[in-house]
Amino acid sequence: MGDEFAVKATYGQVFAVAQFRALFAARLLGVLSDVVRSVALAVLVHDRTGSPLLTAVAFTIGFLPQAAGGLFLAAMADRFAPRTLIATGYGVQAAVGLLLAFGRLPVGACLLLVAAAACLTPVTTGAAARVLAAVLAGDVYVLGRSLSYLVAVAAQLVGMAAGGALAAWLGVERTMLLTAGAHLVAAVLSALFLARSEVVRPRGSIVRDTVRGNAALLAAPGVARLIAVQCLPAAFLAAGGSLIIPYAAERGFTPAETGVLLAAISAGMLIGDVVVGRAFDPRTRERLVRPLLLVMGSPLIVLAADPPHPVVVAAYVFTGTGSAYLLGLQRRYLAAVPEALQGQGFALLNMTTMTVQGVGPLLFGLAAEHLPLNHTLALIGATSTLTALLLTPPHPH
Repeated sequence: MGDEFAVKATYGQVFAVAQFRALFAARLLGVLSDVVRSVALAVLVHDRTGSPLLTAVAFTIGFLPQAAGGLFLAAMADRFAPRTLIATGYGVQAAVGLLLAFGRLPVGACLLLVAAAACLTPVTTGAAARVLAAVLAGDVYVLGRSLSYLVAVAAQLVGMAAGGALAAWLGVERTMLLTAGAHLVAAVLSALFLARSEVVRPRGSIVRDTVRGNAALLAAPGVARLIAVQCLPAAFLAAGGSLIIPYAAERGFTPAETGVLLAAISAGMLIGDVVVGRAFDPRTRERLVRPLLLVMGSPLIVLAADPPHPVVVAAYVFTGTGSAYLLGLQRRYLAAVPEALQGQGFALLNMTTMTVQGVGPLLFGLAAEHLPLNHTLALIGATSTLTALLLTPPHPH
């Protein structure tokens, strides 16, 4: 570990950097708007079609197409100036919101429009990661990456809670207009407060360069394994969260008790990142990767016994705290990714994370069709624990 990473940083040092504050505010607005728009779009599609399938597609259409962007467009993150990419990405999302609000488009066109814009998300994510790596150094960078992740989690939680209420109060069209305005503010913040920089790269096919770059990244020592360690546990975490509502219904929990359960993972993630980030030095965080991964999986195993509600809440909170293991991997991943492919490296990481977060709930949802829900949740915990043991050595090198 380099000397700059050996010195423990504080969150105050992270927020002291003006460009980080701009990225943080823009990301908060962007993710919040994305989630609210997804909820509003699902309401719109349900009202027009009455189809549960199309409603579910509308809710997830902003996520799955990110795989296409990561596989075929991610080279843009290293070819163009980050400020240009980030501001343009938010501007495109604002335009999508305006079209959804005023365009009176058919359902199919609405879905295609949101899907097309989602393809650019890995590009803007990779560009933002390049800015973080440029303006934050040492352990300040590690905490900055953690805060960027946490703000997305918090914004998703608030957006899920507020989306339906806003659609009911303002109507779908006005809610879409509100999200367009928030995306526009994010674009303006990025354009005004991120530093101007020019990136010159050889011209050629972006698709070809992306495919070659992804191959080079996966061939680079340690990159594929670090992507797996950061992404696979997210699949189990998402799967555990996706079964909360049917599990709570089966157990007869009240709506209030179910609401507490839905917030438990996010609360645990916040607690874990703050405690681990503040209490432990960088070297200790890296040694805690494996123990925290085990904490992330093992609590769900107790659900096989159908414990009382407070124990279930505690299990989900502890599961969320385990996500703080990511703090111990940020330096390693940054060091492993070739500098010329830095933006694409983070775009690939984001794309893989989003993909497995969709695949995990699907696979364990299918398992829940044939197994009792409590046994399925215990299986998620056991599989997560086994994966942690296989992916991580007892002592990091």
